[in-house]
Amino acid sequence: MIAALLALWLAAGQPVAALPSARTLVVPFETPGRDGRTYWLGEGVAILIADDMNARGLAAIPRQVRERAYEQLHLPGNGVLSRATVIKVGELAGAARVIVGEVQVDGDALTLKARPIRIDVGRADAELVERGDLADLAAVAQKLARRIAPGGTDAAPSPAPPIHAFELFVKGLLAEQPASQAEFLEAALKTDPRFDRARIALWDVRTGLGEHAAALEQARAVPADSPYARRATFLASLSLISLKQYDAAFTVLKALQDAKSSAAVLNNLGIVQIRRGGNPDAGKPVYFLTKAAEADPDDPDVLFNLGYAYALDRDPQAAIYWLREGLRRDPADGDAHIVLASALEAAGSSVEAGRERELAAQLSARYAEASAKTPLSRGLERVLRDDESVRAGSVGQALATTAQRDQQNVAQFHLERGRRLFEAEQDREAMAELRRAVFLSPYQAEAHLLIGRIHLRAGRPRDAIDALKISIWSRDTAAAHVALGEAYLAVSDKTAARAEAQRALALEPGSSEAKALLRKTDGGAL
Repeated sequence: MIAALLALWLAAGQPVAALPSARTLVVPFETPGRDGRTYWLGEGVAILIADDMNARGLAAIPRQVRERAYEQLHLPGNGVLSRATVIKVGELAGAARVIVGEVQVDGDALTLKARPIRIDVGRADAELVERGDLADLAAVAQKLARRIAPGGTDAAPSPAPPIHAFELFVKGLLAEQPASQAEFLEAALKTDPRFDRARIALWDVRTGLGEHAAALEQARAVPADSPYARRATFLASLSLISLKQYDAAFTVLKALQDAKSSAAVLNNLGIVQIRRGGNPDAGKPVYFLTKAAEADPDDPDVLFNLGYAYALDRDPQAAIYWLREGLRRDPADGDAHIVLASALEAAGSSVEAGRERELAAQLSARYAEASAKTPLSRGLERVLRDDESVRAGSVGQALATTAQRDQQNVAQFHLERGRRLFEAEQDREAMAELRRAVFLSPYQAEAHLLIGRIHLRAGRPRDAIDALKISIWSRDTAAAHVALGEAYLAVSDKTAARAEAQRALALEPGSSEAKALLRKTDGGAL
């Protein structure tokens, strides 16, 4: 008994993800006065500091991860944020600390001020200041970066482009319209044709516009000796896939894989094989996707693709296994639930298949009419867009030792810890425990309810809606309907909120929370 409790305590103390201790998010610095000439400097300084840290092998979070966190929290990309909001962004991006700062320009004189904030305690460290000439922006930012995060390797970052080219590049990143983005980035390349990072950004703009041939041209223009060569080659393969030039895409991806193995490259090789009909001589889709899952066992998209490939290959048992593994990591994946339903139906488990279809319909309206006779959907496979994984918060590694134990008991242990932490408003720690509980018991209703409430408390109502739908599907409770109604109110859907309040009252007629929710929806009658 003591040994078992000790093992549980040790397992509970493990982090949800093995993140580097110095994992740092640099957010755009403030630019007081909103000077039209210098508004771009806040983003530019953040990019330069993160670049220098990564060049020295320190863990600065990529800009695209920060952008995703901003999008989930509905924040402006270059706005001034409160400390509490900055901490929320850092938590969502998987950071241990966040760097905030300020840029001041007086004529040609440049002053950079930075202040690191520790996520776990919300405490800001002492302010760091560097001064220099505006023309020496990259050098001044590098000095500041090495005071923020000393150490690492001796590797130097790529040579900085001329400041005017860098300014145009950053303005291209910040522009709201694709046409303006392209105009700035093309101007940056005219100023410095060797500015490969601008080519990469221009590829992204062209791809977003569906101009895949033009995007391919930009990716192919990056020379083989560039630090961005592998990234550009990977992006070229994505363009070839979009252009349905699958043979050429396979050749490019195979060369990348031979040079350096990568889960994303292996995944996309599997996708190409699905789309060009298998071609067994080059390798079946499940071969590449199995290798991808071995390389990154916690990426739900890879696991979904592997399960989906097995379903297409008419191997329902293997499909069921891998789809369930994917759903452990992303329970709100409607596509995974509908494919799992199809696999369960093929395996003769009609009752389970029906429940999966029901949940898929809850999570995605396009599956509302799905039935046992609905054929397996085509075209659901997922191309990975990043050669290097940028996900945070994976759970599989931390749970490897506990997966062998009595999963329900261990899940309950994590649920109880998560509940206590939630009540103490220690939401980050609570989420870690609740994710462990869901990993071990994917349809644990209370865990999903608490996860939904954490999302709602953190200002992420759409994530809350997904979690709360799973909670209700797992066990229909008045509390979950009330929480879902609050989430609908947060996205201004009063009709849906009112319906949830009425469902809660049908289950629990005396619920004061449901009555209060109903009053909020129309200010009135019960």
